Amino acid sequence: MTPAELSIVFFFQLFLIVAAARLVGWLGRRFLGQPQVVGEMIAGVVLGPSLFGLLLPDLQALVFPEESRSILYVGAQLGVGLYMFLVGLGFDRSHFRSNAGSAGAVSLSGMAVPFLLAVLLAPWLMREGLFAPEMSAAEATLFLGACIAITAFPMLARIIHERGLSKSPLGTLSLSAGAIDDACAWGVLAIVLATFGAGAGVAVKAIVSALAFAVLMIGFGPRLFARLGRQAEAKGGIDNQTLGIVLMLFLLSAFAMDWAGMHAVFGGFLLGTAMPRGALTRAIRAKLEPVTVVLLLPMFFTYSGLNTKLDMIADPGLFLVAAAILAASVLAKFGACWAAARLTGQDNATALGIGALMNSRGLMELIIINIGLQRGLIGVEFFSIMVLMAVVTTLMASPLFEWVYGRQARARGDLGQLSEVSDDPEATPAPARPAA
Repeated sequence: MTPAELSIVFFFQLFLIVAAARLVGWLGRRFLGQPQVVGEMIAGVVLGPSLFGLLLPDLQALVFPEESRSILYVGAQLGVGLYMFLVGLGFDRSHFRSNAGSAGAVSLSGMAVPFLLAVLLAPWLMREGLFAPEMSAAEATLFLGACIAITAFPMLARIIHERGLSKSPLGTLSLSAGAIDDACAWGVLAIVLATFGAGAGVAVKAIVSALAFAVLMIGFGPRLFARLGRQAEAKGGIDNQTLGIVLMLFLLSAFAMDWAGMHAVFGGFLLGTAMPRGALTRAIRAKLEPVTVVLLLPMFFTYSGLNTKLDMIADPGLFLVAAAILAASVLAKFGACWAAARLTGQDNATALGIGALMNSRGLMELIIINIGLQRGLIGVEFFSIMVLMAVVTTLMASPLFEWVYGRQARARGDLGQLSEVSDDPEATPAPARPAA
């Protein structure tokens, strides 16, 4: 396929991706009360072989030819990286510091229990042939544990924002614990990739580089970028020159984490947390968020969906595996985080709310299993099972949270009233009614 032909295919792909994301996202918000981003994740699966390819295989192959996958992949990484940068812009550092102890306890529990269950499940899954034949039991256990322990950090942030929890201790505690969980899971993944054949230096390089970058951003970033914040406050916004500087900083951060063997999303997120708050972050979000959320991020969901074949799970043996992994994932994450929150002094409703939010896997699960598939750790069967787990646990998050925490909090006047889940991530929640 020539570059000109790829260009024609790419533009039509983007049209179809955006149309499906908006339609399915709207249906999810209108009838299921789900955040827009959850509908976009499902739209990605719909465009893959699980539905579009199942009903119209020839047309699906024509729209998404194999030659175009690499272009779609690069666009997907740009989209998810920018989205995590925007998530970092909204992260409240002061709340993180005040909740560090509780966040650490919730995160530790949310990591330990999934890995214990992975020890029990991994030998069975290896016998079923769901891991690469050359993987050891230890490697399979570590990879499965990371998959179960991971939290859908970007979706968690979106749900927290849309539920009016961005500035609350519950929201910040959940985000802090989710960030720690995901960083640890990526460290484990780096170890698996190293022992699987890339060499021990890969794991050392990834972990040391990530820690050094985190120290740089968290410890020195706010001072390094303070001048940008002062200029934005003086001008009441940013010009194209400043936006260009910010984008270059993002691209360099994404490159650094990709080069280190982690992922661009962590570079984007850590840079976002270091940016001065105020006029600078408001202007960056206003300029970047619409294109990132509407155009770029759905590309990632579609790329993942193209590798998902849910019809494989119709096999009785694989269906049993999928049910077992789903049950273990919910028990491990929801139960462990609830228990840890209770032990650190949270009331039962708050602890249940934290467990419901932490149980969501979504975007980060898709990232980690995509890497596993590309590196040959897993096959399409296991990939599809984990996509199903990611979709179900993410769909559970919002209604389960409302059931165990949201309704009671709104009745007390602690949260704004929700009539419909907003499509706009910058929308201000409705004011809370006075408590009776």
